[in-house]
Amino acid sequence: MIAIIDYQMGNLRSVQKAFERVGHEASITSDPDAIAAASKIVLPGVGAFADAIAELKRREMVGPIREAIAGGKPFLGICLGLQLLFERSYEDGEHEGMGILPGEVRRFAVPHEYKVPHMGWNQVHYRHRPPIFDRIDDQTHFYFVHSYYVVPDDTAVVAGEAEYPDPFCAMIWRDNLFATQFHPEKSQRAGLRVLQNFAEL
Repeated sequence: MIAIIDYQMGNLRSVQKAFERVGHEASITSDPDAIAAASKIVLPGVGAFADAIAELKRREMVGPIREAIAGGKPFLGICLGLQLLFERSYEDGEHEGMGILPGEVRRFAVPHEYKVPHMGWNQVHYRHRPPIFDRIDDQTHFYFVHSYYVVPDDTAVVAGEAEYPDPFCAMIWRDNLFATQFHPEKSQRAGLRVLQNFAEL
């Protein structure tokens, strides 16, 4: 079973429906035991970093997430679910993340002709192609909505980049851990392929 973690951040039903469209059942849960029992885990999210990490801690889900990743279960973070994996964020102050990956989350500092948040379709260029991107071409467009981006200490985990206008980390991959800054569930055919590939790992 694929478990979609519910911590009251974002439209979880859209992620669940996207998995259903590609023929895979996924359950939305805030139960740490259900997360521990799942075969695959998805951490989506839209909203403020500080509120999100506080809610994950309040619901006692940080431990099960860490254990699932350390135990080799396929894990997919989406948007805020990517950012929460890192040590700290500078969104509205400095806040501690889950610390699963070393690095930080920074706000875009872009020329005045670029708007923040970065919103809309943008191309993703592979640095390393993760297995969940099988049969997806390099430079495929995906849908982004974010004001902050991750800066990993270890650049080897950066699987793909986009530009706004400078290159930034659009997705990461380390063993069984995958995460995207863009929203696969909003990225039409290519995004559905990402979710299908993840479900079939």
